[in-house]
Amino acid sequence: MSDPTFFEQPGPVELAKIIEWADAELYRGTVETLITGVAPVEDAGPGDLVFFDNMIYRDQLAATRAAACLVPKKHRDKVPEHVAVLVCSDAYRSWAKVLANLYPAAMIPADTTSDGVSDRAFVDPSARLEDNVSVEPGAAIGPDAEIGQGSVVRANAVVGRGVRIGRGCVVGPNASVEHAVLGDRVFLHAGVCVGQDGFGYAMGPMGHLKVPQIGRVIIQDDVEVGANTTIDRGANRDTIIGEGTKIDNQVQIGHNVSIGRHCVIVSQVGLSGSCTLEDFVAIGGQSGVRGHITIGMGAQIAAVSVVESDVPAGARYGGTPAKPVKQWFREVAAVRKLAERGSGS
Repeated sequence: MSDPTFFEQPGPVELAKIIEWADAELYRGTVETLITGVAPVEDAGPGDLVFFDNMIYRDQLAATRAAACLVPKKHRDKVPEHVAVLVCSDAYRSWAKVLANLYPAAMIPADTTSDGVSDRAFVDPSARLEDNVSVEPGAAIGPDAEIGQGSVVRANAVVGRGVRIGRGCVVGPNASVEHAVLGDRVFLHAGVCVGQDGFGYAMGPMGHLKVPQIGRVIIQDDVEVGANTTIDRGANRDTIIGEGTKIDNQVQIGHNVSIGRHCVIVSQVGLSGSCTLEDFVAIGGQSGVRGHITIGMGAQIAAVSVVESDVPAGARYGGTPAKPVKQWFREVAAVRKLAERGSGS
């Protein structure tokens, strides 16, 4: 449930509008029903909208007091009789669409602590800012930087020399961006570091010689990067984050990494330098990927895995070292049987 301290409560919305936003069909109920909020199924009260797509919560659904429920067709008859039923192909995606319309401020923060450029921010005279750019107190914009219309640079963020930031972007508080080019609608959460040196040293018995990192970071449109994630600039070519990719908190992306379009990278993943992720790759939390390998289009890596060799397109891998999940599960089962046999002897 939302807290009005942080997110303004929406006004009453007729179910007809919810149906439109959700791309849903009304299976039971009336389009004039008023929705005044959203809630989990177990906490919902009269006027609330809920969604249901997991049978784990069937008991909570049976007891819900909600006004309406987004639900896939296969579960529509599990919704209590007093609740309006909105059938959709993917309840969670429809829920996301509705929330985006009811709570737009939760998508990208539109409210800032300054109107335009704060008098407590520093903007180099050679920087170029388009209309409606907000720069909050303590932020610093370096020489020759360019920031597109409607973008927000939050408190104490740093935008380095020559950085290009597109339109409708957010650079979160205490984030830093250098040696980088960002597309439109890029969202960097708090503490993100983009464009710092990659980890490159020529090691030897007389000491480790630092290798200058002379590439950039290219972040394409509609990328979101979670808090305290770090994205190193390229060594001798660019580090690239493809359009629509979503990166969780505390991810490390090494130099020269190439990430395709619409990838999903979950918290605490480490991508070693010069690895390649093709489009639509998904990597579970706390996994590691070795440098100079390729994970093919649409492949999925289970959480807490170590990828040491190329992964074919569309494959599902897991384990340490990562291997096809069926093989991994067989190995785990075999080890378990061995352990059980040993404990019984």
